[in-house]
Amino acid sequence: MRSEAKVKLIIQPPDGIAPLVRAIDRAKSRVEIAIFRFDRVEIEKALANAVTRGVSVHALIAHTNRGGEQNLRKLELRLLAAGATVARTADDLIRYHGKYMIIDRRELLVLSFNFTHLDIDYSRGFGVITRNRKLVQEAVKLFEADTERQSYAAGAPGLVVSPVNARAQLAKFIRGARKELLIYDPEISDAAIVRDLEERSRAGVEIKIIGRLTRGSSQLPVKKLSGLRLHTRTIVRDGRRAFIGSQSLRELELGSRREVGIIFHEPKIAASLSKTFLEDWNAADRPREAVEIDKVPPATKVAKRVAKAVAKEMPAVSPVLEVVVRELAVETGGTELDRKALEDTVKDAVKEAVQEAVQNVVEQNGLSH
Repeated sequence: MRSEAKVKLIIQPPDGIAPLVRAIDRAKSRVEIAIFRFDRVEIEKALANAVTRGVSVHALIAHTNRGGEQNLRKLELRLLAAGATVARTADDLIRYHGKYMIIDRRELLVLSFNFTHLDIDYSRGFGVITRNRKLVQEAVKLFEADTERQSYAAGAPGLVVSPVNARAQLAKFIRGARKELLIYDPEISDAAIVRDLEERSRAGVEIKIIGRLTRGSSQLPVKKLSGLRLHTRTIVRDGRRAFIGSQSLRELELGSRREVGIIFHEPKIAASLSKTFLEDWNAADRPREAVEIDKVPPATKVAKRVAKAVAKEMPAVSPVLEVVVRELAVETGGTELDRKALEDTVKDAVKEAVQEAVQNVVEQNGLSH
């Protein structure tokens, strides 16, 4: 974990689960945690241990996620049994996708990753730990509003909350670039944001994107992350300021979901983010080594057998497709859907479901490291 006086940076996967467990372990009076996906036993134990120390633990759990509602409801029951207070988000928004934690109302952790093996161990992700009083108080206000299912009015700038102020803050952040924008984002598709990026590019700002840009632009160079799953949403501006959060630069996550991020000015932390980004950017240029057939690892053989089995008897995809179409309809304002955009989104949904299924099987059979 990389640190400075005001802000500490978490980089995944190298930093792992330890910074999160340590944060819970140092709580003296209360822990407030917002959860979208969760399968880390270490964090669950840390929360239970906090309760036994007399710490008030309050968990805000999403009302739904794609394919994992049953696990969320089981988690609610386990946390209640451990003595925690549990609240469920409202269903007024398509998703409550934010991931953050408040310790003793003095320390705030804003994360781009979920509390899962997949996000922490196998995906590029970042988190910020800050003691900035205004940001902590603003996060408390958000947590209380969502817990009580009340409307939230944004106050202190810096906490980026969809659908309340994210578009305005992120657009302003992008327009303020003078030299460079380094962007991790699984999907950039918002028309206004893309125009802002193109305008900055024409003004001489060097822009690099790791992820995907669904509204094509020859001015904006894009690469795919190599060797890791991309989950983070992160922007580094001019090597001095940065955004880390849960919202992609697309209409759905800016305007129709609860997403939480943070904008901060910490040059040393921004430098660490830039270093990681450029390492990932350069790694994308390196060709993958060919693997000899007789050296194919067992995991690959298993994957091929599963693929053959699925091809023979494909399960119904209509439930997943229905969710994706509904989300894309919101994103496009009810206009005719682009076939390529629909195809890409369905692929992502299926990929995510397969990753979760593999993880569950590996854990249930004691095969994980």
